[in-house]
Amino acid sequence: MKKKLPAILLSVTALALITIGVVSCGKETSETKAKDLKTVTLNEVAHSIFYAPQYVAIEEGYFAEEGIDLQLVTGFGADKTMTAVLSGEADIGFMGSESSIYVYSQNPDDFIVNFAQLTQRAGNFLVAREPATDFQWSDLKGKNILGGRKGGMPQMVFEYILKKNNLDPVSDMTIDQSIDFGSTAAAFSGGQGDFTVEFEPGASTLEKEGAGYVVASLGVDSGYVPYTAYSARQSFMEENPELIQGFTNALQKGMDYVQNHTPEEIAKVIAPQFKETELDVITTIVTRYYEQDTWKENLIFEESSFTLLQDILEEAGELEARVPYEELVTTEYAEKAAK
Repeated sequence: MKKKLPAILLSVTALALITIGVVSCGKETSETKAKDLKTVTLNEVAHSIFYAPQYVAIEEGYFAEEGIDLQLVTGFGADKTMTAVLSGEADIGFMGSESSIYVYSQNPDDFIVNFAQLTQRAGNFLVAREPATDFQWSDLKGKNILGGRKGGMPQMVFEYILKKNNLDPVSDMTIDQSIDFGSTAAAFSGGQGDFTVEFEPGASTLEKEGAGYVVASLGVDSGYVPYTAYSARQSFMEENPELIQGFTNALQKGMDYVQNHTPEEIAKVIAPQFKETELDVITTIVTRYYEQDTWKENLIFEESSFTLLQDILEEAGELEARVPYEELVTTEYAEKAAK
């Protein structure tokens, strides 16, 4: 386990900082130039500092070392990322693994399999209009909150926390789910809602503008949850086992890096991925995630985590029937990468 460092701050106009389309995929050395690289298209649900180990792997050239020319595309939502994977537009998807559960019964011949888990905590924060050093979840009673898409992990984890604190998401407050992903920070800045649930850099940007204040971390209050994972069609994995292993190896190198370096060092490495964000802001955000133990030490998606995910889905009313862990998760590649 890494050594904890002092926190800088607890913590989407801001998601406009997301890179659209294909982004830079890291260093190219004379050694990697000489390799016959295999092009792999990865569709990520969002381009966020929350996924720092992935960008370390890109910028440090770990994918190229594994013979992969990574083409990174931002899907802007798990539904869009899943569509890209199912259609074959993307080889690998990076999103909440609840999406694989949703499509399991619809695509029985070639379903989506999760092979690597990146984050183990939620990456969003509750932002209020005024600072609150003694915030309690009961403070949300009677308030209007800008929330997330129905059935998506951000919203379900939020509701999971509310229920843990004896709050009813329907009767105790009003949760506005009508605002598009990426636009809640702008709506909040414009006067909508008493609170908003924001990813980074949305939360930090609102604080910097004086338009909002982080009062709680959903990652801390929800505990460990399998928030995001890498997945691919079963047929693609069967046809390309060496490629999946190389991809997972590169990610593990990125995970190892963040476990053994300071937030300042991590921020400098991933800065080219966030050219419109100042380095001090990147460092603040990385530290915030680092301090709450966001990233796993390995990529193994454990059965207990998958069970918890289904518990959350069931509690949110989004799960018709439990699905088998052995069908939708493989740990083979992550276990080899961790050795």
